Amino acid sequence: MSKMSIYDKILTPVVTEKSTNLSELNKIVFKVHQNANKKNIKESIEKLFKVNVTKVNIINKKNRIKITRGKKQAVQGYKKAIITLKKGQNIDLTTGI
Repeated sequence: MSKMSIYDKILTPVVTEKSTNLSELNKIVFKVHQNANKKNIKESIEKLFKVNVTKVNIINKKNRIKITRGKKQAVQGYKKAIITLKKGQNIDLTTGI
């Protein structure tokens, strides 16, 4: 397996109502690469945003079939990571990297 750079592991932030509520608890949600693990994600976040990560939780969303107007559509799964930051630190997602 080839080495991934720190920019390849973190794909996009997840901005939903639930993830916005988690930000009050110093938690940020990101979509991550399928091959990324907790250690890689922690290192990437700390280098990119210059914060201290205390905990990383990973959730695998599986592929599924969705029915819209009577037609079946495939919805691709993804991996997301919930990052817990040290108290007093935050990541401003509105600014770029």
